[in-house]
Amino acid sequence: MTAPAPSFGLALLLTTLVALGPLSTDLYLPALPTLARVFGSDAAGVQLTLSVFLAGFAVGQLFYGPLSDRFGRRPLMLGGLAIYGLATIACILAPSIEMLIAARFVQAIGACAGPVLGRAVVRDVWGAAESARIIAYMGGAMAIAPLLGPTLGGFLTVLFGWQSNFVILLLVCAVQVIAVAHLLRESNVQRNPGATHPRQLLANFRLLLANRSYLGYVLTFSFSYSALFAFISASSFVLSARYGLTPEVYGMCFGLVVAGYVVGSLASGRLVRRFGGDTLLAFGACLGAVAGASMAALEFSGAKSIAAILAPMFFCTVATGLVMPNAIAKALAPYPAMAGSASALMGCVQMTLAAVVGIAVGHALPGGGGALAAGVAMCTALAPLSYLMLIRPQRSA
Repeated sequence: MTAPAPSFGLALLLTTLVALGPLSTDLYLPALPTLARVFGSDAAGVQLTLSVFLAGFAVGQLFYGPLSDRFGRRPLMLGGLAIYGLATIACILAPSIEMLIAARFVQAIGACAGPVLGRAVVRDVWGAAESARIIAYMGGAMAIAPLLGPTLGGFLTVLFGWQSNFVILLLVCAVQVIAVAHLLRESNVQRNPGATHPRQLLANFRLLLANRSYLGYVLTFSFSYSALFAFISASSFVLSARYGLTPEVYGMCFGLVVAGYVVGSLASGRLVRRFGGDTLLAFGACLGAVAGASMAALEFSGAKSIAAILAPMFFCTVATGLVMPNAIAKALAPYPAMAGSASALMGCVQMTLAAVVGIAVGHALPGGGGALAAGVAMCTALAPLSYLMLIRPQRSA
């Protein structure tokens, strides 16, 4: 058995699969205040539909990665999409906020197949040298989903109600099942029969976490993403309550911020061969720290405005676009025989940290919009700190 040849079509399919997770969070963001009214919940309760989704994402990846190392990427991808479709139907029919939270957890178990297996397929097909460039371009294309998703979600919520967002997700899932069944060939040509054995599984995870470079890339990537998730968790409430933005206008503002991720990802794809992944990652982490500190300084100095939130956050997402593809590629490069497990552990740490940040920001929101700025500033500061403490010493050795 040989791996499929690299192609634009394969990269496009993997991009849509990786984008399923972000689309599942970003599409219905404008509906969060509506959900609070419909179900009689507070901001923290509704925000749990986001944080619980990330928790399910984190848990699911720990299983998909090792299972795909043993049985292959394709069957696990189809299984994940089937779980996602059934859980999305449950979201549409949810009679209470508690049932919606539970359905979102299961939905995440299915959705996480896309990112963890998609990254592993990129490592299988394009190899260590080209993975960063391909993941960067995929990230730029993938950002179309969160770029347009909240705008579309805002109009859907106003015109057809909050359930219409999940109907769209169900249709996307159905198309992906058909595409994977007909177009995705198996890429794992180095099957590991012991990958799912508990002792081997724990040994693999210990090996990964004992590698300071791997841990550094994972934490830098995770804190950069957590800053973005702090904005995802809190922005609809802050911008709606403080500035009275309607769902469709909020969606447009969110799209403007996510445009920064497109800029960062495309810049990374063009520049990685010239400057190297570590240089771009370090620059992105520092840029994010400056932008996050600027947001906090503006917020706590009393210079409150929509621009004081959106402008720094735009540069935070540019930074994330520079950090994420290079961190992913560098973390997975040394592990071709267990790319699934390495990708899964990275995704688990990423989503766990983001979920914790999201819950903390959600519970702090009643105290004012400062929770958003503080969460972003803290996470963007920890990203370059992780690089300096864990990655840079290994590069200098």
